Amino acid sequence: MPVNADNLVILHYPESALRTPAKPIHEITDETRLIADRMVELMDQAEGIGLAAPQIGLSIAMFVADVPTGEKNSPDTDPPSATADVMVFINPKILAFEGAAEPYEEGCLSLPDIRGDVLRPPVVVMQATDLEGKPFTLRAGGLLARCLQHEFDHLQGVLILDKMTQKSRMKNRIAVRDLENSK
Repeated sequence: MPVNADNLVILHYPESALRTPAKPIHEITDETRLIADRMVELMDQAEGIGLAAPQIGLSIAMFVADVPTGEKNSPDTDPPSATADVMVFINPKILAFEGAAEPYEEGCLSLPDIRGDVLRPPVVVMQATDLEGKPFTLRAGGLLARCLQHEFDHLQGVLILDKMTQKSRMKNRIAVRDLENSK
């Protein structure tokens, strides 16, 4: 059944689609490209740096990322900590993590007004396919590494709520309950 990309919106917790593991994409079609375009549009409107297909109710293994260059982020560092342009990741796989997990405050477009410390390794090596069907491997650090890991988690049905430090979970428990009760 074809998807009308114009009707796609960012879902909020506790929508069940956010907990459903994504299925691989077997063929990159015009529809796949339209969905990716809509994901970029929604991510930009929400002022996010990444968005995974399950966040718009599609159980497919794809996410988009656009980590801007900033004070600490650059696409020119080794490993890069920002994107030079929007990137689309289809059927991503994590090949390696480097370094001991570090805490850093994260938010999520599907968890409005909730932020908390999440422990993640500082460097990740990811393999994926782009919209042209070409495989690529990216070794990323800093905010880009964190973004890639966060979006990859979405494809597994995992949210930052599952990975937050105990202190951050406690700090957000009322906001989480409010989201659960708003459905």
